[in-house]
Amino acid sequence: MREITLKIPDKKLSFFLELVEQLGFEISRDSIAPSEEHKSIVRKRMAQSGQNPERLLNWENEQDNFRFNE
Repeated sequence: MREITLKIPDKKLSFFLELVEQLGFEISRDSIAPSEEHKSIVRKRMAQSGQNPERLLNWENEQDNFRFNE
């Protein structure tokens, strides 16, 4: 059996998954674990934030600055 990776637009994902299931294909919904390098970067940023909490932004104040695709 072969595996392939597809990039599906968010708007079409549910349709695509339903189609694939109807065709009887196996779907793997496993998440990809972050690499040790990425974990190290996150740990470093968390430590920096703990040492300098004033550098953080408050989500309640900033969320209107983001646009989310609908």
